[in-house]
Amino acid sequence: HVKKNPNIKVFEDHIAINLHVKSNRAAGAYVLDVNERVVKRFSAKSTILATGGAGRVFLYTSNPDVATGDGIAMAYRAGATISNLEFFQWHPTILHHRKIRSFLITEAMRGEGALLLGPDGNQFMPEYHPDAELAPRDIVARAIDNELKRTGADYVQLDISFKDAEFIKNTFPIIYETCLRAGYDITNEPIPVVPAAHYICGGIRVDAMGRTDVEGLFAIGETAATGFHGANRIASNSLLEGAVLAHNAAEVAHEIVRSTKSVQQMPVWDPGHATDPDEMVVVATLWDEIRRLMTNYVGIVRSSKRLHRARNRLEFLIKEINEAYWDFIITPDLIELRNIAQVAELIVKMARMRKESRGTHYNKDCPEQSDEAVDTILRKGYSPIS
Repeated sequence: HVKKNPNIKVFEDHIAINLHVKSNRAAGAYVLDVNERVVKRFSAKSTILATGGAGRVFLYTSNPDVATGDGIAMAYRAGATISNLEFFQWHPTILHHRKIRSFLITEAMRGEGALLLGPDGNQFMPEYHPDAELAPRDIVARAIDNELKRTGADYVQLDISFKDAEFIKNTFPIIYETCLRAGYDITNEPIPVVPAAHYICGGIRVDAMGRTDVEGLFAIGETAATGFHGANRIASNSLLEGAVLAHNAAEVAHEIVRSTKSVQQMPVWDPGHATDPDEMVVVATLWDEIRRLMTNYVGIVRSSKRLHRARNRLEFLIKEINEAYWDFIITPDLIELRNIAQVAELIVKMARMRKESRGTHYNKDCPEQSDEAVDTILRKGYSPIS
């Protein structure tokens, strides 16, 4: 439908680099044409960010490869307010496999009686919660994380093989087929699973119409922080939120386009003295290091010491990344690396600001929930914590 609409032009193989903002008004974006290797100017009276989540900041995620927090990073650099990034929801079970990545094993399987087993083959969830496998997903994810850290195992096992084989195949056909392709017959053996970053409840702070505090800039979907999800999203609420905010933002953006006489002109992109990157292995290494340190220090269970270490290490890595950004000609990998580093830094800052455990944010040094619910807020140039 989108491609058939004469009023919509789709630019494939293009990736946004930065927003252009003048006097706190968004005027469009600089965009890399991946095939032509040139940076284009997309001037606009209204700009809407619908860039999805940021699961790729972590090592294990249910998100696609493009979920690198691009909208959040660009909005922050443009001066928009960011809120509650420490509330990152983890799905308890994705398939642990070297080649088949990001394949989510639905919680409905535990609803049908599947059991979580440790490396010793014994059930462990009754030790963590009276509802065992049916406990809330953040508790199940924390329990699995603790078992992995306690035993040193790479994964735990989800077992439904004791059910009737035809029931399993008919109830979970896609999971059955995918696991079979991965080498696991779930009618006869358990599935290796790990928790994975799933959904970010915070993001770019917006009102109910999707407006940010930068004029002409909107954010919708997972990249936005509407406040609707609080500290722990209820399953599927994001779909409703996305539909409502998209409609609202489109109405307001249309009115801005109709009432604004002219588009602000953007300066030509200046690459400076940038050269072709000669060692892409540096980008790959930095990418991997950020994701590992975020998983180990800023994952499901956090501590004040881990967050402090993450901050110190990220400061060093971001310095390297910024040098590469200015020294080398822009590539998609470099753009996404810069963005995940920016989002990682914001997550760590907000996690350190929150001196409690609430929803998806759990700090073992501050395990209690405070009586007052407050938002964490950051804006470029303003940081209440170093």
